[in-house]
Amino acid sequence: MRPHDTKILKLIVATIFALVIGSFTALAQEINDPVKLEIFNRFAANRGPHPETAYQIAKEYLQKYQKDNDKYTQYVEKWVSIHERYESYDPKTRLSLLINIKNFAGAFRLGAQILEKEPDDLSTQIALADAGYRAGVNKDERYNTEALGYARKAIEAIENGKTPTAWTPFKGKEDALANLYYTKGFLALQTNADESIDSLLKATKYESEIRRNPLTYYFLAVAYETGPYKKMADTYRFDGKPDLSENPAALERLNALLDRVIDAYARAIATSDKGPWTAQGRDEWMNAMTAYYKYQHNGSDKGKAEFIANVLQSPLPSKP
Repeated sequence: MRPHDTKILKLIVATIFALVIGSFTALAQEINDPVKLEIFNRFAANRGPHPETAYQIAKEYLQKYQKDNDKYTQYVEKWVSIHERYESYDPKTRLSLLINIKNFAGAFRLGAQILEKEPDDLSTQIALADAGYRAGVNKDERYNTEALGYARKAIEAIENGKTPTAWTPFKGKEDALANLYYTKGFLALQTNADESIDSLLKATKYESEIRRNPLTYYFLAVAYETGPYKKMADTYRFDGKPDLSENPAALERLNALLDRVIDAYARAIATSDKGPWTAQGRDEWMNAMTAYYKYQHNGSDKGKAEFIANVLQSPLPSKP
């Protein structure tokens, strides 16, 4: 598809899923026919979440009221024309565009339809894993579990030698694996901290922008912090502080986990000096790291600045 065609198709998709046309209050005042009003309202309500249903309702509306030629009938005619043009494109192209305009509900519906016919289609699995990540970072976690499953399947397929028809939205095999492991780490963060840690560590093994993305290390810090570190700290707690005086092996592991939290926050800070990272996010990471660093260094933050400045010169520590 030529770039110009892509721009046109994006415009088509955006138009199809636009949710607002005029004022429904004004519409109620202008349409005196209750049947016409009811059909149009059903059409309008379904445009975003259920475009196929909206299309059938629109055809019903035009069959009854096309001769009216008012602004609502003209809008429905235009919408039907654009929808039919959109439907003429192949499903995988439409899936990519739905993801790009952040219509995640539509993307997962269409993706399920594609996979019903082609259960092992790697391109669709990659696209839906990516869609789940994008939805998640936009505070929409409804697709986390489903997308996590797609990420796992896509990684397994690629590591077993399977190649998709295109690596889109990634640059190639290594970039795809890095991003899929990163996606898996993010999607598993709340439900399986160990899987999240393993996946994020694996993501950094590939040469890609994931290595230089501060969110990689922020998510890793959170996974350590809310997973194995919290579990151990909660297990060995006495008077508000971890009491491991009689368990040196556990104390050594707890300190190792705390060191991993500090290291990951430091890497998030160190990689956030360039790029569109907000000062607020960086300040939050710095505050969290400082608290842990001082806890580990008898209340002092001496050496912290040097640690952050040099942290990227050392390899990322493995999971203890």
